[in-house]
Amino acid sequence: MLPQPSKAAQTNNIMTRLLLLSLLFCFACASPKQAETETPDTSPSERDIDVIAYYHGETSRLENYPLEELDMIIHSFLHLKGNKLALDDDQDSVSITHMVSLKEQYPDLKVLTSLGGWGGCKPCSEVFATAEGRQEFAESTKELLDKFGLDGLDLDWEYPGIAGYPEHPYMPEDKENFSLLIEKLREVLGPDYQLSFAAGGFQSFFEKSADWARIMPLLDRVNLMSYDLVSGYATRTGHHTPLYSTSEQIRSTDRGVRWLDSAGVDRKKIVIGAAIYARFWEEVPNENRGLYQPGKFLKAVSYRDHEAFWADNPGFEFYWDSTAQATWGYNAEKGWFATFDDPRSVAAKTQYARDMKLGGIMFWQLPEDKETGGLLGDIAQVANAQ
Repeated sequence: MLPQPSKAAQTNNIMTRLLLLSLLFCFACASPKQAETETPDTSPSERDIDVIAYYHGETSRLENYPLEELDMIIHSFLHLKGNKLALDDDQDSVSITHMVSLKEQYPDLKVLTSLGGWGGCKPCSEVFATAEGRQEFAESTKELLDKFGLDGLDLDWEYPGIAGYPEHPYMPEDKENFSLLIEKLREVLGPDYQLSFAAGGFQSFFEKSADWARIMPLLDRVNLMSYDLVSGYATRTGHHTPLYSTSEQIRSTDRGVRWLDSAGVDRKKIVIGAAIYARFWEEVPNENRGLYQPGKFLKAVSYRDHEAFWADNPGFEFYWDSTAQATWGYNAEKGWFATFDDPRSVAAKTQYARDMKLGGIMFWQLPEDKETGGLLGDIAQVANAQ
């Protein structure tokens, strides 16, 4: 028979057990809080890329979107009046005021305005060719930004030095004048205002429109328009906003990023683009499911209207190009081809922006998205992932 422990030893054992139970209880209580601190908040201000939306038109529906997922919204567009950046009408004033007011609810949100757009920069080549024109434009820009409390300007001149909108003047000297314009804007605006520009996602723009080494140190970002890479003027189908190049289509988001990277552009200043709309071609033969075939451009359809469009035009089959990381559709009965971004492709682009350590992802444009369950949510889900 084993000897019995003394009363003192029994007391010590009881005290030891009570201490252990107390420590276990404290650990159990602390564990949830510890787990909470190990899963940080994923607010836009803390993620590693920016999410940027262009916004064109009146703003009555603006608050219907998940604006908490945006880092920046760009009012589109203002235009030139004489040499000055100017409002087109009272609606511009109402829209900009409304957007800037959102900063009270979303204090980290940046609100910019943009010059030009497709078809909106006809006098740009002439105005920006003179020192007087550039000076007056820069001064009027600062006056307007100050007046409305905006955070900066995005230039959308389509395009310096090369053909853009039909019958819009351009000349080789535009490239130099574009550099002079950005230098003057930075001089007048100072360091506190945001300054960016929208760049065509194709080779002739890269080579002939911008002096990258000269202008990018003065800019906060370049918004790469990696959509409309097969434009409405094309007579052959293809992916209009692919992530990667294929053997049949060189233009892509990745090709643009790699060209800019090779030109010495800081990757953190490169923002890639997604499209919140589809492009359609008609008279497309039933070969290769309509992809890379001759056709006639038909129209564009906003993402918010896609479901209704498919319902009204039955017969579409949808396909995923694993090389391009892009979706397309083909209606063999109608001979219609569709190319567009969808949840899968924008998720791939957003992950690409993170993996490549880019500045962010932008899209044209927010009013074409669904108010709930739209592509902004799919972008934000990947952007916020830990």
